[in-house]
Order: sequence, then C-alpha cells, then structure tokens
Amino acid sequence: MEENEIKENQNEKDFQNQSQEFENQADNEKENSTEKEMKKEKNKNQENNENAENTAKEKKAKAENDEKDKSLESEELKNGEPKNNEKCKKGGCHCHDDEDEEECNPKVMVARLIVSAVIFALSFFGFMSELAKIILSVTAFAIIGYDVIWSSVKGIFKGEVFDEKFLMLVASIGAFALKDYHEAVAVMLFYQLGEFLQDLAVDKSKDSIKKLLDIRPDYANIEKNGEIVKVDPKTIKIDDEIVVFAGEKIPVDGVIVDGETTLNTSAITGESLPLDAEVSSTVLSGYINLTGTIKVKATKTFGESTVSKIIEMVENSEDKKAKAENFITKFAKIYTPTVVCLAVVLAIFPPLVLGLEWATWIHRALLFLVVSCPCALVLSIPLSFFAGIGGASRDGILIKGANHIETLSKTNVVCFDKTGTLTNGNFIVTKIFAKDGDEKKLLELCATAEYGSNHPVAKSILEHANIKIEPESIKSQTTLSGFGIKTETETCIIYAGNSKLMKNLNLKFDEAVEIGTAVYVAKDDEYLGYIIVGDEIKNSSKFAIDLLKQSSGQKTVMLTGDKTNVAESVAKLLEVDEFHSELLPDDKAKIVEEYQKQSNIVAFVGDGINDAPVLKIADVGISMGKIGSDVAIESADVVIMDDNPKKVYDAIKKSKKTMTLVKENIVFTIAFKVLMLSLSVFGLTTMWGAVFADVGVSLIAVLNALRALKK
Repeated sequence: MEENEIKENQNEKDFQNQSQEFENQADNEKENSTEKEMKKEKNKNQENNENAENTAKEKKAKAENDEKDKSLESEELKNGEPKNNEKCKKGGCHCHDDEDEEECNPKVMVARLIVSAVIFALSFFGFMSELAKIILSVTAFAIIGYDVIWSSVKGIFKGEVFDEKFLMLVASIGAFALKDYHEAVAVMLFYQLGEFLQDLAVDKSKDSIKKLLDIRPDYANIEKNGEIVKVDPKTIKIDDEIVVFAGEKIPVDGVIVDGETTLNTSAITGESLPLDAEVSSTVLSGYINLTGTIKVKATKTFGESTVSKIIEMVENSEDKKAKAENFITKFAKIYTPTVVCLAVVLAIFPPLVLGLEWATWIHRALLFLVVSCPCALVLSIPLSFFAGIGGASRDGILIKGANHIETLSKTNVVCFDKTGTLTNGNFIVTKIFAKDGDEKKLLELCATAEYGSNHPVAKSILEHANIKIEPESIKSQTTLSGFGIKTETETCIIYAGNSKLMKNLNLKFDEAVEIGTAVYVAKDDEYLGYIIVGDEIKNSSKFAIDLLKQSSGQKTVMLTGDKTNVAESVAKLLEVDEFHSELLPDDKAKIVEEYQKQSNIVAFVGDGINDAPVLKIADVGISMGKIGSDVAIESADVVIMDDNPKKVYDAIKKSKKTMTLVKENIVFTIAFKVLMLSLSVFGLTTMWGAVFADVGVSLIAVLNALRALKK
C-alpha cells in the first residue's frame, strides 16, 4: 500500500481522536515535568535564603567539635517534644502556669510529696498537743499545695475559676473550716500524688508514641577534601551528594548515584519486607540502609523531605480537634460550675430547709466537689486520638488531625481514582500475540519501529524489549498521525500502530480483545501480530475493595478519565459497586458532591494533581504518598505512604477503633462519676475514698486510651 493512500485518510475525525489522546498524554507528562522543575527551583531558592540566615549558627556549630553529635541529638529530641513548657505542664510533673523550672522538676515534686507525707504522719502522734498537730497539718498542706493555691488564685483573677485545682482548694479549705485538719491535708496530698502518677502515665504514653516516630536522622555524611564529615542534615541543599553507610538513616529524599544496598522502609511505609535499591533508585529520608554503602544525590531539602513532613503532620495533628474533643472542652466548662452550684445547694438546702446538721452536709458537699473532678475525660479523650494517630503513622498511614479520625470512622462511601491508585500508573507490556508464535521477533520488530519515540506506549515497548538498536540500521521513520509509525530499515519496512493502520494497509488481522492499548505490527505486506500495553492493576486493589465492602460495609466507587470499555473491565475485575468513566476533574467533584447530598460521608482516594480539587471537596481526602503529586498530598487529610490501597481499609479500621475507645472512656467515666456522686450525697464514701476514686478512674481511662496504639 502506498504511503499517500494513508495520508489521504488522515483528516478523518476518528483517526484524529486517537492521535489527540496520545498528544494529551504527552502534554500531561510535559506539564508534570514542568511543575516538578518549578518546585525544585523554588526549593533551591528557599534553601539558599535559609542558609544565609543560619550562617552564624553554622560557624558556631563547627566550633563545638566533639559536642557536635550530642548537640544535634539534643536538638532533634527537643523538636520531637511539646514546645516551650508544654512537657512540664502535661507530663513528668504537675506544673501550673508559669512556675519556675525548679518546681517543674519531677524530683522536686517527689521531694515535696515525701516531706509533706512525713510531716503529715507526725501529726498523728498522740503525745503532741492539738496546736502542734494543727501547725504540722498546715505546714504539710502548704508544702504540697502552695502551687495549687497560687494557680487557683491566678485563675480567679483571670476569670478561669472552675477547674480541678479550684475544686480541690475549696474541698481542702472546707475541711479546715470543719476542723478536719487531717482530711484537708489528705485531700491535697493524694490529689497531688494522683496528678503526679497520672502525669507520669501520660508522659510515658506520649513518649512511647513519639518513639514510634523516632525516624528523624541526626546527621548527614558529606565528602570534603577526601574525608567524610558529619553535618547537620538541615544544611543539605538540592543536588548535594551525601554518603550513607550501612546501619545509618537516609537524611533527605534523593536518588542513588553510586552503590547498591537493601533498605528497611518500615518506618516510612509500614512495609516489613526489605527493599533492594541500586543506582537511579529513589530513596526517602527515614529509610535505614541495611547493607552496602551508597551515595545519594539530594532531590529535596531536609525541611521538605518525607521524614520532616511526617513528623510535622503528626505534631500538628494535635491542633485539629475532633468533635468529641471539642465536646469534652465545652462539657468541662459547663459541668464544673454546675457541680459547684449543686454542691452549694447540697450544703445549704438540707440544713436550712430540713433542719439537718450543717457539718454533715457541708462535708458531703465537699465530697461531691472532689468526686466531680473531670480529669479522666479531659486527659483520656485527646490521648486516645493522639495514640490513634501515632499508631496509624507506624503503619505508614498519616492522619493529619483528630477531626479526620472521627470523619473516617463514619465514612460509608469510598471513591477511588483509577490510574495510580488502583493501578500502578505506568504502562507495561501485558501481552504479546505473535501470529507465527515467535513473540521475541515480534517484540524486536516493534521496538525497532518505535525507536526514538517519546510516546509512553512506545517507551514501555522499548523498555520491555531491552535490546540494542543501531541507529544506522534505520533509514527513515514516518509518523502516521492517527495511525502509528512507519519505519524503514536496511532489510524491510515495519508498520506499528492501531487497527485503523492495518485496515488502511488492507491486511487481515486479529482484533485484540484484551484490556489496554493494542499496537499492531506488520512487516512489509504481512501482518505479524499485536502487543498489548496497559496499566497493571495493583496486587492489593482487589483485596482492599473486598475488605471495604465485606468487613466495613462501605460502598466502593471508581472514578476515572479513562475510556468506558477500559473502566468497565477494571471495575469488573475489582468488583467495585459503581464506576464512572471519561471524567474531567470537575466531573469527579460533581459526583462526590452528589453522594454527599444523599447524606453520605464520602472519602476520595487519589494521587494526581488533577485529584487535588476532589480531595478538598470530599469529607476525607486520601492521597497516595509514594507516587502522589505534592499538590495531592498537601490537599489530602490522610496520606498512604506506600500507595497500598489496602491501607485505606486499615485507616478506616484504625479510626473506628479509636472512636470506640473514646466512647468507652466517655461512658465509663461519666457512669462512674454518677455512681460516686450519688454515694457522696448519701455519705457512703470518705474524702480519701473520693480522691482515690478520682485518680483511679483517670488512670484506667488513660490506659484504655493507649489501646489505640495497637493494630
């Protein structure tokens, strides 16, 4: 068939459509590439500015010599803990507001507890006068309770009257007024002891959570004048080359330029199996080098690298409160003044109206105040969410806030993007059909025909063939727009293209029925066969869909811009409930909104730049972090670090478990409080028992919250 016969048909509309599709794919690649370059340039500029600002600090660090490593470790540990005095306030000791650092020291608190307890014990000796006992009791009270008194006074002046310290202060003063000196000291002593033990439990809990995220590299190795020098990873710039020895963490994201090794990626991806890596392999900060020495070229600065992003997301997640946390905050503000008013009524009404004994009912009212302390709720609910987020991070699932855990637990529709989410997102040869059975020859001929092409389909064929082609052997190449390509070699003419090319060559051929793009191959005037190039479905996609449908009861939907026949085939293989094809980003957003209008809680799972608008619109946006675009990851509420669709199910399961623990703590604590409040009204408990009960329920709630760490 003459070439001009083919060219005469090039204006046909159907032929142009396929050509346009290929061009669009190429344009998309070009756009993505441009965006990455812009991102890279931006990172360079930012890093240069940071380096200029930190010049003085770097000079000082170099002068520290042997103290360098210790300083780095200390700084990183500091970055991983609550800012300012947060640690003192919430863990290890029971500090209040702006107290001196000495008072915040756990050793100081232990000393105060011991001294106060000894003095308190002395007041029980019978040989002492009543005045001496009173002095000892007041002294013991002052030693153990001065910070609570001072904090309560400051709170009153600030308008923050009704908190647990105020309740304990009123109960203690009331006991002194009733001349129950021992009980007054006991209330404060056991309150402080309980708070100290409680804070230690919370502190250790948060430490254990943060240890799960102890993935931040302490240093980077660079080569200077032929020697390996350790530097702060924050000083590494894009395109700098770093050396990573066996057993060390990779400090920044990059590409291996020398050496090969095996990597432990579990801290980032949650994947337990080691990953083999070689030259050109992409590596992420936080990966641990297990075997050989490698040289890595940085593609991101430390601040923009994966490990920094993970820690930043987890630390910032505490600022995004769930409705349950907000409820507890509001509940405590209403609850505490309410119980104070009820305690006043309890102290006054029976004696005043019923003529009962004042001392008895004032004492019961004080018991009522002690029991009412809401510490268990205020502590355990935020800790449950924090533990849930920490446990998910260990499994390679980054949840950016407690509010997203709550929404995830209620999700009943999960919409998946297809390419890169349910599929691997790259073209591969999935089948070779040779008319004469010689698949190797067919593949080599097709690769020769496609030699030099930048088209994604052509690239996948060339990569699969993996043969050396001599450019001199190709005499000419002609692109047949809308059909394929014609390549003339020294020995023959090879045609490679779509079915329309075969029809225009008047060749009888076998129509491909497999899923994917079919590339038909002919040599001179003879049809030889076809090659199928497709986007391979991820191994875990079917399992993930089954789990979501059967175990969690979610409705699964696939949204794709791909053609209907391809989308339908993938949907049937995965057995999703619904699918929508040939969609633009706006179309995907409209479909998600339609589900939301039907009172559904919708999660959308995607990876590309075009998915960013839908990730924002969905109730929960979930992005694939390994191959996902930066825009998609920033837009998402949840990031799956290893691109495994099954982790979507894991994230929902973890969220449901966390919410169950939250509800358990709320129900248990409130039920126990109601019981103890009832006992205090009828005088069936003592002040000591009330304090022990309050501390005990708080510790039980905290321990229950830590179950969110488990898988």
